[in-house]
Amino acid sequence: MLNKFSKLEDCDRIWAIGSIHGNVDSIQKIHKVIFSEFKANDTIIYLGNVIGVGPESSSSVNEILKFRAEIMGKFKLKPNSFIFLRGAQEEMLTKLLELHLSPNPKEILTWMHEHGVDKTLSSYGMDINDLYKTCELGTVLISKWTTKAKNLINNYEGHSDYFSYLVHASFPNTEKILFVNRGVDTSRPLSAQNDCFWWGFHNFSKTSKPYYNFKKLVRGYDPKKTGPNKNEVVCSLYKGSGFGGPIVAGLFSSNADIIDIIER
Repeated sequence: MLNKFSKLEDCDRIWAIGSIHGNVDSIQKIHKVIFSEFKANDTIIYLGNVIGVGPESSSSVNEILKFRAEIMGKFKLKPNSFIFLRGAQEEMLTKLLELHLSPNPKEILTWMHEHGVDKTLSSYGMDINDLYKTCELGTVLISKWTTKAKNLINNYEGHSDYFSYLVHASFPNTEKILFVNRGVDTSRPLSAQNDCFWWGFHNFSKTSKPYYNFKKLVRGYDPKKTGPNKNEVVCSLYKGSGFGGPIVAGLFSSNADIIDIIER
């Protein structure tokens, strides 16, 4: 079973990329900056929500897989130099592909639709309106739909593997800086966390004290879309990508120093 957490070994600097939300043009620009400034002992973390909200979800996954291959080839990196976190959008897609197991599929689908999952489906050639109709026809036909959806995603090289190997959080061996999608329950250790990694935790943005040894908490999504504040414990790398805003990325030391913040 895949470990929920990725511990980064022997990395000097960490590039963290906030929610992309199907914004392929901006992530291409972010990748150009990283490629030009990358060093051999750097690590790259995508903080979830690569898909959803924006129109180019599948293209965004293609772009990060292409970039991974290019930069790994140039710098002869190990696979664990690239980390992908699970975000709310990836969690929704996973649950959508298990919709036949739900006792109330139409309610769940409606909630996901309100939060942008229709754009993910569309990018893989699926129409959410067809799924609404299928939900009226019973479990057997919903199961056939989910099988078809999985096959459509499988047609995109590397995508099924990408969605299979998402982790919940990541941190370097210094344990001074923690990377998550949206939040963490600061009253509990990492080993006792639940799905607040991508759904959030009450007043997380107001965290003012270190979380155990972690003195900096970096997240890839902030519902307020205000972007990073370098003076706080919580550093939010999100300013509304997918809603017309830029993608935000940060460069950090393994000791939790903010080296640079970039927006494209």
